Amino acid sequence: MPALSPLAARRRGPTRAVLAAAVVALLTLLPAAGAAQDGEEGTEPTPVGAEPIVPIVSTLTGEVPSFGARRPGPVDLAPADAVREEGVAPRSLRIDPAAVEAGIERSRVVDGAMPDPTGPWVVAWYENLGALGEGGNVVMAGHIDYWNVGPAVFYDLAGLEPGDRIAVTGEDERVYDYEVEWVRQYDAETAPLDELVGPTPSESLTLITCGGTFDFTTARYLQRTVVRANRVAASAAA
Repeated sequence: MPALSPLAARRRGPTRAVLAAAVVALLTLLPAAGAAQDGEEGTEPTPVGAEPIVPIVSTLTGEVPSFGARRPGPVDLAPADAVREEGVAPRSLRIDPAAVEAGIERSRVVDGAMPDPTGPWVVAWYENLGALGEGGNVVMAGHIDYWNVGPAVFYDLAGLEPGDRIAVTGEDERVYDYEVEWVRQYDAETAPLDELVGPTPSESLTLITCGGTFDFTTARYLQRTVVRANRVAASAAA
């Protein structure tokens, strides 16, 4: 972890280089960290450009997947000149309908790479994409399953429905409440990534995990499950 607070260095917001790196890296984020497991179907009608949520099915070919690591991405775009208010780092995540109660680790897009979460039960927050309370898009990711573990922290993420509540506790000891707007599954090669991890006009939370078919040949899931939620309130932590 860097000696200086990463939030202090983020006052001018994410650069285009960071967002471009996240867009490319998201294509390979959360490769098969474990044997494929059955998923759940969402209830939201399939939007244009999105694939319906389907059970996770293994192709049963190729080698056992590895734990995943950093992936390369472009780093040569000019920086944006946007200005954001300083936000708050998230500390923990709770989603009762998906049986999620997890700690949050700091991560960031560095040299064009977007690291995977370091373990099956921790959620990664990409601090140079957005923070709590600053009015933009807070992006987090978690594993759906994990090698030698099985179902992991975001295994039931696809089962969330519009209106479900998500609670994020910040390092300021406040609880930032969000309400699910939609749950969608995208083909990893054609997902509208600028819209998913880029800035949003209001305070939102984007959760990402793998989904669909796991291809042992490439050691990757072929889809990405994405949850978009909007902030509804903040209250003092108990």
